Amino acid sequence: MKKLFVTVLIIMTIIENLFAQVSKDSDLFRSLKTQDSIFFERGFNQCDITYLENAVHPELTFYHDQGGMQNREVFLQRVKQNLCADANKKPIRKVDEASLEVFPLYENKILYGVIQTGRHNFYLREPGKMDVLTSKAKFIHLYLLVNGKWLLKEVLSFDHQAEK
Repeated sequence: MKKLFVTVLIIMTIIENLFAQVSKDSDLFRSLKTQDSIFFERGFNQCDITYLENAVHPELTFYHDQGGMQNREVFLQRVKQNLCADANKKPIRKVDEASLEVFPLYENKILYGVIQTGRHNFYLREPGKMDVLTSKAKFIHLYLLVNGKWLLKEVLSFDHQAEK
């Protein structure tokens, strides 16, 4: 019985380590944290559509608990129409850095992607005013490493909660 318990404990430890997030001080974590920061600052907050077009995978799928499912074309169209249409009432996204987690994906011991999870906060920015927190949500991103570049392939954006 004791031998069985030790064996199960060893197997559980191995499984946990196989699916554990990378250390927050690892190069991979820091790289994906930077990726997240640049992606949303340029693509979402600054409305750099050219950057965004080059940063998402051609087969992007975006699942939003309020906006439905979107492919790449619809996603880019909605960013232009909804997030980037009015500079005087600009939605801003800021990640809760403490919530970020990165889980590497390997095939034959070669890194091909990551799953990134976390929480983000959304604000409304108006000229001459402080940003106002409007909502919070959770996210799961699947980034694929394509020709040395991280491309956003799958997005789950869910549990949107309006601020009161």
